[in-house]
Order: sequence, then C-alpha cells, then structure tokens
Amino acid sequence: MRAFENKTILVTGGTGSFGKKFIDKVLQSKVKKVIVFSRDELKQYEMAQEYTDERMRFFIGDVRDKDRLYRAFDGVDYVVHAAALKHVGACEYNPFEAVKTNIHGAQNIVEAAIDRGVKKVIALSTDKAASPVNLYGATKLASDKLFVAANSYAGDKDTSFAVVRYGNVVGSRGSVVPFFEKVKETGTIPITDERMTRFWITLDQGVQFVIDNFSRMHGGEIFVPKIPSMKVIDLAEAIAPECNIKYVGIRAGEKLHEAMITEDDARRTLDMGDYYIIQPEFPWWKAEYGHGGAKLEDGFSYVSNTNRDWLSVEELRKLVKKGKV
Repeated sequence: MRAFENKTILVTGGTGSFGKKFIDKVLQSKVKKVIVFSRDELKQYEMAQEYTDERMRFFIGDVRDKDRLYRAFDGVDYVVHAAALKHVGACEYNPFEAVKTNIHGAQNIVEAAIDRGVKKVIALSTDKAASPVNLYGATKLASDKLFVAANSYAGDKDTSFAVVRYGNVVGSRGSVVPFFEKVKETGTIPITDERMTRFWITLDQGVQFVIDNFSRMHGGEIFVPKIPSMKVIDLAEAIAPECNIKYVGIRAGEKLHEAMITEDDARRTLDMGDYYIIQPEFPWWKAEYGHGGAKLEDGFSYVSNTNRDWLSVEELRKLVKKGKV
C-alpha cells in the first residue's frame, strides 16, 4: 500500500462495516493520518475505544454540511466516500432525505475536495445504480454521474475522482444474512421470489478493491469487480437448511436480478481480467488509460442471473461462517 505512504486519508461514513475494515488495512501501511468522518457520536465513541492508534482522528459531521466538509478536508490527500442512506425501504419512504444525503452530499464532497486540494476521491456505489428501479439506486446513479463529471468540473485543479461499484457484501450490517440468522429461530425463512439472484462479494474483497484502485485511477472511471452470483434461496438453505420457506412476494423497489454493467455502458467498458472499467466520455480521456483492457462484445451486459460464476450452497455456508469470525 505504497500509495498511502505519508498520506492523510478521510473516510466518510467511517464507522460502518466498510470503514472499519478499510481502516484496519490502511493502518498496516505507513499512512500519516486516518480521519473518520460520520454523524453518529456513539459509534465514534465505541470505535475510538477499539482503535487507539495515534494516527486516528474522529470528526463528527454530515456530508450534507458543506462547511464542515471544508474544515474536515483541510490537509487531506485521499477521500473514500462511503456515507449514504442505503436501505431501499427507508429511501422509498423518506425520498427527500435520500436525495439530501446521497445526491446533495455527493455534490458537497466534490466541491469541498476540489477547493481544499484533495488529490484523489473514490466514491462507493452499488449494483442498484445500474438501471435503477428504486430511489436508492436512482440517487446512487446520480451520485456516480456527479463524481465522474467532477473530473471535468475540477478544471485545472489537481483533484481526481473515481467510482467503485459492487454488489451485496457478506458480513456488512446491510446484508440479508443477519436477518436470516434472526428469523430462522421462528422455523420459517421469508423469501421474496425463488428466482431472485444477487452479486456477492466479501467485505475484505470490497475493501481491497478500493485500495487497489487508488493506484489505478486516472479520474472518471467506474471500477467494477468480477464477482460471483448467488441465488437468495440458496443463501437461505446455507443459513437455515432446517427451516421452511415462505414466499412473500417482491417488495417495493426490488428487482429479481441486479446489474452492474448495462448493455449501453458496455460499449465504453474495458475487460481488465479480474475487473471492468466503465470509461468516461471525456474528450481528454486517452486510450492508454485503460491499461490495455479488451473491449466487450456487442450486446454484453453484466447481470447477476447471467453471470458465469456462481456460489454453491456449501460455498455460501463457508462465506457466512467466515463473515461471523
């Protein structure tokens, strides 16, 4: 992790699952300072008891508050933007709040980073941002667009922005795994639809992918890892094989299958071996920025139900068990 040597890094939403794992890894490098920026004082207090490294700092603040971001970004080299309202149902019920945090907050991050001289920003995205059908996905699509466009908005300022997009994370607080673990005690697991599929990535893989892309990014890319798919019904079998399955129907804002690269995006996407780069449509973007990646065939799309890589019930069981450790 030489990219972080003697650098100051700030993580928005840093008390979350991603933030903690990211900070665990970054503190193993010769990083100068790590700043946790979030709005929950209790979570920050608890995290401060766990992380006693003298390079740690904790800032209370909200990405909706541009003035606070301007203060927090003073002297910061790199930013990881992980803060968001992420619960699909909560965003459907509180749409104005989702817009304020996920869209206005993204704009605030962009403007504060440029004006305060931050060198690199990576924003976390989601598969729900590709062809969104719910408000959460729509706000994250807007956020992705803002961070990509920010590279032009920065003008001659030396600030670069990129996006990392991936699917459901094993072991995160937003995962369906804790819910299944809780309700299995009732003897019944509720499943929305037996056909439902999702992309699946471990927390460690997601964090490492973000770290790797700080060295790769030129500015404007959306990085997408190649990860396996799973059937939600197989996940239920892995967690609670003894339980009955009750089909409850698809909820508002849900898809049967998730996409990470649409057919339209694929026309400007490069295959990099173990990941993809969705290239920006900038006149200054150069072919060599793709590091020799291969163009995708016409009609390509990266969707969870047509993925070539699948997790079996036993593999899911091992991942879930590992995620608890």
